[in-house]
Amino acid sequence: MLRNYQALDSIMLEPGVGYAQPTQTIVQHVGVDDPAMHVMTDFRCATAVIILAGDTVNEAHRRMIQKGVRLLLVADQDRRVVGIITATDVLGEKPMQAVTQRGIPRDELLVRDIMTPQRQLEALRLEDVRSSKVGHIVATLRRAGRQHTLVVERDGNGRQLVRGLFSATQIARQLGVTIQTDQVARTFYEIEAQLAR
Repeated sequence: MLRNYQALDSIMLEPGVGYAQPTQTIVQHVGVDDPAMHVMTDFRCATAVIILAGDTVNEAHRRMIQKGVRLLLVADQDRRVVGIITATDVLGEKPMQAVTQRGIPRDELLVRDIMTPQRQLEALRLEDVRSSKVGHIVATLRRAGRQHTLVVERDGNGRQLVRGLFSATQIARQLGVTIQTDQVARTFYEIEAQLAR
């Protein structure tokens, strides 16, 4: 059966070899009237950065720095989303509060101790996002007082699936607005002030 097929020649891997990763083409410059999809991180085109609930908070922080993101999806062993953890969670008051309450050293603090659990997460529907503009997303994030929001769709079995996310920092960058702070209110003030010019 295989006699009609010749084996392919092999080569050695070279030192420093990388690996292919999905790439999402980001529209560099957008305006508030551009389609919202232009500022969404789409997990069909860009790999979601995940962490396990049992990993340490220090590992979550290292992963954020390594991947250049400020939000990690917290997933279980079956790749189901059980929560999120943000840079604000890691660098804010939550770790100190958890350390004090649990009486453990900071380096033993786990993601599950400070993450926002899935039951507390709100998301936008992909079908709503597809008919929205960048300005709608900025208004939505501002109203919620958040830096991020998830986007969900239904899979072939009708189950909810996290399809992507919006980041206020990413949107500001694409709008050409320089953000100097992590404070949510200030971020939106800066976006509006620069767009008004």
